[in-house]
Amino acid sequence: MLSAQGRRTLICIARESIISRIEGREPHYPRRLPELESPAGAFVSLHIIDGLEPRLRGCIGRITSDRPLYDTVRETAVSAAFGDPRFPPLERDEADNLVVEVSVLSPLVPIADVRTIKPGVHGILIEHGRNSGLLLPQVAAQHRWDRKTFLEQTCRKAGLAPDAWRSPDTVLSVFTAEVFDEASTTV
Repeated sequence: MLSAQGRRTLICIARESIISRIEGREPHYPRRLPELESPAGAFVSLHIIDGLEPRLRGCIGRITSDRPLYDTVRETAVSAAFGDPRFPPLERDEADNLVVEVSVLSPLVPIADVRTIKPGVHGILIEHGRNSGLLLPQVAAQHRWDRKTFLEQTCRKAGLAPDAWRSPDTVLSVFTAEVFDEASTTV
């Protein structure tokens, strides 16, 4: 578990990486904390608030990383804002309504029995041949998916048939994530 200061620092790093890129200036990061020096996988999800429900504006991450966590968050924030192929690059006028969410991932654990998957607690990585797909734990919780639906949606994300998770050639792994955004890290 990260400290409250560690969480705030990662959110600040992510936001500053994005805003400095939009403004064409060098980023000004907070002091590095020792707890953020260890390598870890992380995803940065960006949401735009433009009504009652926030809408996804970008999400990019690394399942694992050999770089310090602060570097992984910095890189994935920029990729989520400007390199997610599902969306055009983020524009300056969107930044005012932007909510940054960070998910720090636990190591992957291969599983043999899908009954061990807990939607809302576990994220899933499905691998079959050259195809792979990952959904973060909060996705199942947000959509109120049961285990089967979560598995089917992860298969779809991988470009596989919805029931590909049943194949003996499919590799399933789970992970947990420490998820936080700007609202949950305010003092």
